[in-house]
Amino acid sequence: MRRREQTNGHREGEVLKGLAAGIIGGLVASWVMEEFQAGWTKVSETPLESGEKGSSGHDDEQGEVIQQEPATVKAAEAISEGVFGHELKQSEKEIAGPAVHYVLGASVGGLYGAVAEVVPEVKIGAGLPFGAVFWLVVDEAAVPLLGLSKGPTEYPLSTHGYALASHLVYGLTTDIVRRALRKTILS
Repeated sequence: MRRREQTNGHREGEVLKGLAAGIIGGLVASWVMEEFQAGWTKVSETPLESGEKGSSGHDDEQGEVIQQEPATVKAAEAISEGVFGHELKQSEKEIAGPAVHYVLGASVGGLYGAVAEVVPEVKIGAGLPFGAVFWLVVDEAAVPLLGLSKGPTEYPLSTHGYALASHLVYGLTTDIVRRALRKTILS
């Protein structure tokens, strides 16, 4: 019995280390993802519509572009109004949108890090499958279902490619940081 308790305690400790490494990896990856998106936007010279990053617009009936809030800002507004009964001011949105991005990135990274300790197959592909699944579940399904963006069929293929590439960068970076931390500081 004592041996079993030690084994469970050791496994729990490893899962917690994986969780911590994943959270840090997710934070770093969220920043790298934003930098990748900024670079993509500069190279493409026109902002792409995205349910998660940047402002996107569409033409109104007079042909003028109407800017839409990023999904992260819409999520922050929903949380603020639903939980606290507070309507966000523009200055608060500028902080709340990125906060949602980083909290989600850290949380999902932590989940990835914890699961990687228990299911080693999750680590196959250096985080790329993880990034692709994150994109599919969050960007393509949850964000539209929650009314934070239009449906996937309402965006051009280039927007989906941009979002997928961004999440592949996120997944790869999360895994690189997670692995490095588990080999050194959190070993």
